[in-house]
Amino acid sequence: MSTQKTTTSSFKVSAKVTYVEQESRPEASYYFFAYKISIKNESALPARLLSRHWIITDGFGQTEEVRGAGVAGQQPQIAPGQTYEYESACPLATTSGIMKGSYQMTADDGSSFDVEIPEFYLIAPSALH
Repeated sequence: MSTQKTTTSSFKVSAKVTYVEQESRPEASYYFFAYKISIKNESALPARLLSRHWIITDGFGQTEEVRGAGVAGQQPQIAPGQTYEYESACPLATTSGIMKGSYQMTADDGSSFDVEIPEFYLIAPSALH
């Protein structure tokens, strides 16, 4: 039995980023960003988010890949029409960076698929001057 993986647009992912000044230490090249992710299931089937794959690129072009089970310690089941939200954070050594990636999902019918996390930007206010 083989598992077929596809990328679906039946799930919409959006991110809201906040620079956390009180957690950042610019003198030590440490910039802390919090982000809130919203995942909306626009398909007809419930699906479980099993794992994540992030690609994080800092302002120097250094890339780090992060893989892990679930998100924020959970593997949420997302029903049709439901939006699942969670918060997380990312420290960088530069004042700006980019995050993107994918979620690995399994629908109730047994199919597996990836949901793309569109690219979003981490930008400290000092990077804009």
